Amino acid sequence: MLKYIAYRLMVMIPTLLAISVLVFVIIQLPPGDFLTTQIAELQAQGQDTNSAKIEFLREQYGLNKPLWEQYAIWLLGMLQGDFGYSFEYDLPVSEVVGDRLFLSFVLSFATIIFTWAMAFPIGVYSAVNQYSPGDHALTFIGFLGLATPNFLLALVMMYLAKAHFGISIGGLMDPEYIDQPFSYGKFISVLEHLWVPVIVIGTSGTAGMIRRLRANLLDELQKQYVTTARAKGLTPTRALIKYPLRMALNPFIADIGNLLPQVVSGAAVVSMVLSLPTTGPMLIEALQSQDMYLAGSFLMFLAMLTVVGVLISDIALAALDPRIRLGAGNDK
Repeated sequence: MLKYIAYRLMVMIPTLLAISVLVFVIIQLPPGDFLTTQIAELQAQGQDTNSAKIEFLREQYGLNKPLWEQYAIWLLGMLQGDFGYSFEYDLPVSEVVGDRLFLSFVLSFATIIFTWAMAFPIGVYSAVNQYSPGDHALTFIGFLGLATPNFLLALVMMYLAKAHFGISIGGLMDPEYIDQPFSYGKFISVLEHLWVPVIVIGTSGTAGMIRRLRANLLDELQKQYVTTARAKGLTPTRALIKYPLRMALNPFIADIGNLLPQVVSGAAVVSMVLSLPTTGPMLIEALQSQDMYLAGSFLMFLAMLTVVGVLISDIALAALDPRIRLGAGNDK
């Protein structure tokens, strides 16, 4: 196990390096840069642009240097904990993303807990009671959850809350706490507003997880070792928990690699609809304005969390499922 983990950690280095090159190239593909975009916006508004000031800013931000040199500066800075400077916010990237990254983590963690807490018992019930009225009802609800776009559900909930209760459910905290330092009152306000985006974002994930858990568990319940366990006198509950349920949990564990990147990118469209101060909308704005260091840092966070998440899920799967052997292909 330790040898496998060390091997995977070594592989992460060239993987992240290759991803950094790809990210930088993709960000540079659109014509122009941040200053070019800003100049075009000012000219569209009929304002004059000072060419001397523009050249000074271009030199100050290093936008007049060759691309390979810009990439080298960005890469070396990240290795030292400096993720560059955000042109849009006129602040270092680390200061821009700090509060939003924390709120995104809280929202993503709460959504994961909600998804697992809802999907696990419903999926087990549907598999054990296949084709029962309860299974049909839950299957119908699950299909509704899969078919309903998250942003549409957010708009419906906002309309119903405003039309019938006269309250606004947008945002992740009360207005007086926006852009304020973290405090106990701000934490309580976040908890009070958290349930709406958690339900909206978690609905489709819960529905999909229920279907996968149900299908996996039904497949396991039809295998011979379950019949043997029942023939030996094990109670239905013990025969279910001892092996089939354990094997059917694989999709929960395998999803870790997909769940961790949601800390950064999580439900950007829903966040924009509900006006959530998370990293998703900021990432979209950074890409639109060509704020290269801010966008590049976000994308590198996504890559790093994806790589780490896949490693964690692989190790957890090997610990959970005895049929999985890490590095088995290297022993031939």
